[in-house]
Amino acid sequence: MAAVQLKQIVKKYESTQVLHGIDLDIADGEFVVLVGPSGCGKSTLMRMVAGLESISGGDFYINGIRSNDLPPQQRNIAMVFQSYALYPHLTVYENIAFGPRLRKEPESSFAPRIAAAAAMLNLTPYLQRLPKALSGGQRQRVAMGRAVVREPELFLFDEPLSNLDAKLRVQMRAEIKALHQRLKNTVIYVTHDQIEAITMGDRIVVMNEGIIEQVGKPLDLYDKPANLFVAGFIGSPSMNFIAGSVKNESHQATLVTPNGIRIKLPELSLKDGQAVTIGIRPEHIRVGADGIAMRLDVIEPTGSETYLYGKIDQSPCCIALRERLNVVVNDEIQVSLPVEHLHVFDAATTYRLN
Repeated sequence: MAAVQLKQIVKKYESTQVLHGIDLDIADGEFVVLVGPSGCGKSTLMRMVAGLESISGGDFYINGIRSNDLPPQQRNIAMVFQSYALYPHLTVYENIAFGPRLRKEPESSFAPRIAAAAAMLNLTPYLQRLPKALSGGQRQRVAMGRAVVREPELFLFDEPLSNLDAKLRVQMRAEIKALHQRLKNTVIYVTHDQIEAITMGDRIVVMNEGIIEQVGKPLDLYDKPANLFVAGFIGSPSMNFIAGSVKNESHQATLVTPNGIRIKLPELSLKDGQAVTIGIRPEHIRVGADGIAMRLDVIEPTGSETYLYGKIDQSPCCIALRERLNVVVNDEIQVSLPVEHLHVFDAATTYRLN
């Protein structure tokens, strides 16, 4: 098992700096997901942990030992890649055995580990097949089996499911989570898919442009995003945002939009004229007889839910409904934004105010 510490980690490529002082502590046995848009630095950070990229500045510790200059083969880390990285001319058994054989372990030592890993990952019937005879999910399980047989202290997963179809991604998410619960190893998992992050991680690290925006448990980030970036990134469909200025009227703070729509705000210490942005999740908007007018631009039935898209004062808005309304495109509906579900962000700093 491994506890990992990153202290003021910096990465530079000549004059370009891509990581700006990353601080992160990962507990022994924890499943941590690094999530963020493409180019935010999450894969670079993982490759630095693996020893595949040099560290330009800061300190990296495994189990309290500074490991900045430790070669990859001495870090006791196993990495599972997006591309599977299997040898096409080797059978499943030979692919999984490649690492132990390279380390000159006797077959009697690693063969029982391969059998156990194959049973755990439902690969036993496929051990003598070549990778070309396997499905995408089976190939990914072979890559995971190769990592398990190493018996590493730390597992690194770099967008391992991005090549799979939607149904298989859901299945493999459950299998990776179950694998972690069995083995109790420390896991760092990189993805750009925030649904993967929410469903899999003990904690989520949201990255953007080489910095950490917020770290927390999945539902904490969903319910209390620290700023506008996290609020917009975590959740699908995304949180709705409406900008305006504060008007204090009869001891009640109200958001006034550019076109004069008034929306009641939570009890906060806000100044008259202060520029703020409110956010609300699609499932928290109510449809009823009284409220704010919204004309429907798009209707998306998904089966379990229906998504209604339109605008509130020129701000794009999505509503997620469990019930099925008898509405069509261009219909006008009335919506209300319950004050208890509103998130309020300062327009200047983008940080949360409530």
